[in-house]
Amino acid sequence: MRKFVFFGGKGGVGKTTMSSAYALKCAREGLRTLVVSTDPAHSTSDVFDQQFDDDPRAVEGEENLYGMEVDPDTEVERHLMETKRAMGDQVSPAMVNEIDRQIEMAHQTPGAYEAALMDRFIEVMRSAEEFDRVVFDTSPTGGTLRLLSLPELLEGWIDRLVYKREKSIDLYEKAAIGNNEPRRVMEGDPILDRLRTRKERFEFAGKTLREDAAFFLVVNPDELSIRETRRAVEDLEEYGLTIRGLAVNRLTPEPEPHEEGRGARFLRDRVETERERLRELRETFDYPVVAEVVTRVSEVKGDFLAEVADELDIDVAVEPRT
Repeated sequence: MRKFVFFGGKGGVGKTTMSSAYALKCAREGLRTLVVSTDPAHSTSDVFDQQFDDDPRAVEGEENLYGMEVDPDTEVERHLMETKRAMGDQVSPAMVNEIDRQIEMAHQTPGAYEAALMDRFIEVMRSAEEFDRVVFDTSPTGGTLRLLSLPELLEGWIDRLVYKREKSIDLYEKAAIGNNEPRRVMEGDPILDRLRTRKERFEFAGKTLREDAAFFLVVNPDELSIRETRRAVEDLEEYGLTIRGLAVNRLTPEPEPHEEGRGARFLRDRVETERERLRELRETFDYPVVAEVVTRVSEVKGDFLAEVADELDIDVAVEPRT
């Protein structure tokens, strides 16, 4: 298995359960493991019965296991302030207020949320040397797919900005008068430096997601969940990302043969419908079903989480880099 493992899927299918169970499985196999939640619901704290924040914190009672929760709203605000500071250093005092207003407006546009969150993703991936495995519990499918598409999109966007900045500087240098030689503004230009640094960060993200990350989609045995999973598979494939399997969650337990009555009949009908959904998943998707997890009677934590971990047919050993 690759170092970075992502669990995605429709909202409410059980991504936190699966990602937390897999992280526990890795930790108990001796891998120093970090589970990262980017879902605003932050259910990871509920699963482990302890509060996490933006810094890795050891999970109580579990060796090798650490957790952290990224607050998307905090990341957007941090991204906003960093951008204001960076741009404020490049303009005259008279322009600062207008620049601030424009930046605040930009952070209200579609994509700003994902851009800020991607910056935090990159920080986590770049500073993960101390961990053998990093497991991401992502937000619902749509937001995650927009996030994962950003490296390729922003690399091209930054390339165009760099070109325009270089062209502007070139024209400025050619127009310079009063010197025997053109001013070498291009060398050490802070805006070019910032653009090139950000391009390098997004190149790193794109390469890491393609070459050192594996994706699992959590799906419930119902038509809506399967449809969304099918769309997610198509998008992940388009981005060149590696899908390793489908984890089926919330299967209905089958009643004992001797049980009769309305409740037992309902459960048997439900189980039969879910078996048809499982057949559909196996026969129409190119990826294996790596888990079939039955609904528990209470929240999945403690011993229940360990049971789910045992039911995940997902490799733990670290895949050697080529």
